[in-house]
Amino acid sequence: MMMLSLFGLLFGLMLIGVPVAVSLGTSTMITALVFTDMELMGVPQKVFDGLDHYSLMAIPMFILAGAFLSKGSASTRIIEFAKSIVGHLPGGLPIAAIFASIIFAAVSGSSPATVVAIGSVMYGAIKAEGYPTKYAIGTIATAGSLGILIPPSIVFIVYGVTAEQSIGELFMAGVVPGLMIGFMMMVVTYIGAKRLGFEKTQMAPFKVRWKKFKEAFWALMLIVIVIGGIYGGLFTPTEAGAASAVYAFFVSFFVYRDLKLKQIYPIVLEAAMTSSMIFFIIANAMIFSHFLTDESIPQTITQMIINANVGPIMFLVIVNVLLFLMGQFMEPSSVVMITVPLLLPIAMTLGIDPIHFGVVMIVNMELGMITPPVGLNLFVASGITGLSLKEVIVASLPWSMTILAGLLLVTYIPEISLWLPHMMFK
Repeated sequence: MMMLSLFGLLFGLMLIGVPVAVSLGTSTMITALVFTDMELMGVPQKVFDGLDHYSLMAIPMFILAGAFLSKGSASTRIIEFAKSIVGHLPGGLPIAAIFASIIFAAVSGSSPATVVAIGSVMYGAIKAEGYPTKYAIGTIATAGSLGILIPPSIVFIVYGVTAEQSIGELFMAGVVPGLMIGFMMMVVTYIGAKRLGFEKTQMAPFKVRWKKFKEAFWALMLIVIVIGGIYGGLFTPTEAGAASAVYAFFVSFFVYRDLKLKQIYPIVLEAAMTSSMIFFIIANAMIFSHFLTDESIPQTITQMIINANVGPIMFLVIVNVLLFLMGQFMEPSSVVMITVPLLLPIAMTLGIDPIHFGVVMIVNMELGMITPPVGLNLFVASGITGLSLKEVIVASLPWSMTILAGLLLVTYIPEISLWLPHMMFK
């Protein structure tokens, strides 16, 4: 009855439109008052203790870095560089949009920011080249979802803190799956363009490619600074977040000179509001997680699954279906905070590596970002193109199916996720 009350209240409140953070806190507090003698006066201190986590400091820093870069010309420079590399192929401009999204995802760590930064420039350019609308919108809506998989990723930080796993290992675990899914999306785009009759054009001369690379160099260096700094032992992932924010400001204000003084306050305010929303979710999820642990609910569910003789393969099928459904209605960080305390103990009992399990969760969140009814990237893409939500959903289907195929590969071939972190950390 207690579990039924907790989860019934949680999903019931969300279904009637109550914000996720409030739903988490309210359902937990009501259930605790009715079914337990949990000391509610100590809850605020437990929330504070949960938020007083060094790794969480990286979240507002990476958000601020992405905001600085997306407001300036960094995204345009990255797009021009991507076009010079792959623009001559059939489907070259849509492929360039995917390529640029992969690069921008690695400097922003945010899916919606990637869709806005790349999509606002590439949508018109792709249509102007004669590609169907579905190509223009499908690629930019779906490629932006790579922002939560390719490091640095805010959702990976949330998972790492919740699951008590190394954020450095999680960042590395996302590299190969992110590049693999990105390449699969490029192949789908290439094949579709060939079928539509688009032919290969003149490859950009080396001199042009070199010029575009130099123009994008300072933006691209953020990837080197963050990833190289972490794994070169220069700073922790949290310190990397601070370094990325300072570097993004320096490049946008002093190097590219497209960031004005009057823009700084609105950008910092927007980043602070986004960070506050995430931390409010985390704070209420801490209450939820603490209640689950106190009442041994994860252990009870784990024992039920073991008694039902559910093996690792079937468990991962159940997890993927559950996360896919939750990702359709909820923001990725919320899903991670709710499900990790329940699912990770079962996964580890069944011998599933927690780093691999984290990647499986994040790829599911990628699908959720482009799946109705609440796929955030769909709304962002609809907003920047003026198309209806239905048109965006239909246009995105081929690439959504590609990400689904990537999810199956990542789920059942753990080495895709674990090869790089094992090579670097073991």
